[in-house]
Amino acid sequence: MIIGVPKEIKEHEYRVGMVPEGIELLVKDGHKVFVETMAGEGISISDKEYIDAGAEILSTKREIYLRSEMVVKVKEPLPEEFELLQKDQILFTFLHLAAAPELTKCLLKQKVIAIAYETVQLENGSLPLLIPMSVIAGRLSVQEGASFLKKTEGGRGVLLSAVPGLEPGKVVIFGGGTVGFNAAKIAIGLGAEVSVFDINMERLQYLETIFSGKIKTLVPNRHNLERVISEAHIIIGAVLVPGRKAPHVLKRDILPKMKKGAVIVDVAIDQGGCVESSKPTTYSKPVFFDEGIIHYCVPNMPGSVPRTATYALTNVTLQYIRDIANKGWRKAITESLPLKKGLNIYNGNIVCRGVADGVGLPYREVDSIL
Repeated sequence: MIIGVPKEIKEHEYRVGMVPEGIELLVKDGHKVFVETMAGEGISISDKEYIDAGAEILSTKREIYLRSEMVVKVKEPLPEEFELLQKDQILFTFLHLAAAPELTKCLLKQKVIAIAYETVQLENGSLPLLIPMSVIAGRLSVQEGASFLKKTEGGRGVLLSAVPGLEPGKVVIFGGGTVGFNAAKIAIGLGAEVSVFDINMERLQYLETIFSGKIKTLVPNRHNLERVISEAHIIIGAVLVPGRKAPHVLKRDILPKMKKGAVIVDVAIDQGGCVESSKPTTYSKPVFFDEGIIHYCVPNMPGSVPRTATYALTNVTLQYIRDIANKGWRKAITESLPLKKGLNIYNGNIVCRGVADGVGLPYREVDSIL
C-alpha cells in the first residue's frame, strides 16, 4: 500500500501523523511511504530522518494526496484540503465529524473511506487512540486554566494553591473519564480544592477511592450545580460521548452565577463543546469573555506539546495503520471490531450513528453496505 503523511496546516498544529520508527516498520512490511517535506519540523524530525527510515519526501501536499492510497494525519482536513481528497482513499486521523457538517459532506461527496481515531473502540468501551491525547489535554486543561486565572490575563487573580492562612482555589470538573481524571490529578498536585461531577456512580466511587478522599464527587443535580459553580474559579468541561456531539451539560444561564474572572476550559470543544456558551478558539487567540467569564476553547490542546503528543499518539496508531496496510482496509475492519467502529464514512454513506445524528444526515449500518 502507498501511505502518505502530509504536514498539518491547522493553526499552531505541530504534530505529525507518523514518526521514522513507524515508517521503518511499514517499509519492512513492503509498503511505500510518502512524507511531505518539513512535516516533522515542529517536533525536530528532519526530512533526512524520514529518508533514512525509508520514506520518500514529496514537496507538495497535492502530491501526497494524489499519490497515496491511505493518508495518515493527526487533525481533520481543513477546507483548503477538501479538493485534494480522492475517491476510495483511506483517511485515518482525528475527525470529530459529529460537530463538523461541512467536512462530513465533503467526505461523503468525495466517497472517502474515513476512519476516525476517536471512534476506534475496544470491547470494554475504551478508546485506545483517543486516550493518550485525553491524558495530555486533561493535564494541560488545569495548567491553562491556572494561567488565565491570573489578573494579568484578565482572570480573577487567584493562585490555585493559595498560601498558608488562605483557602485554595476551587476547580470543578464535569466528566470523570480520562480527561477529568487527569485534570483532577494535576489540580490536586497544585493544591486546589477539586470537585468532580459525573452521572456514573461507579466512576465516582472509583475516583473517590483512587484519590483517597482528596476530591469531592458529586452527581449533577440542580442543588449541587448551583452551589459549586458559584464558588468555582476554574471549570473543566470533560464530557465525552464517543462519536457524538458533546451534550451541553452547562447552559449559558450559569455564567451570571459564576465569579467574574473565573475560567472555563472546554476540552470537549472538538466535539462541539459541553458548555453552551463555548465556541472554538485558536492558540493565537485562545480565550474570549462572555458575561465576564473567560472561555478557553482551543480544539487541538495537545498540539502545544507536539513532541510528547506525537510520540504518545503514534505509539498507539501504528498497529492499526499496519493492519490496514497489510490486510487492506476491508479485511482489517472485518477482523477488528475496534477498527470497524472507527469507520465513519464509506462509499458516500455515514456508517457511524453518532455522526449521522450530529449532522442530521441518514445513517447506514456498515455491514449492510460492505
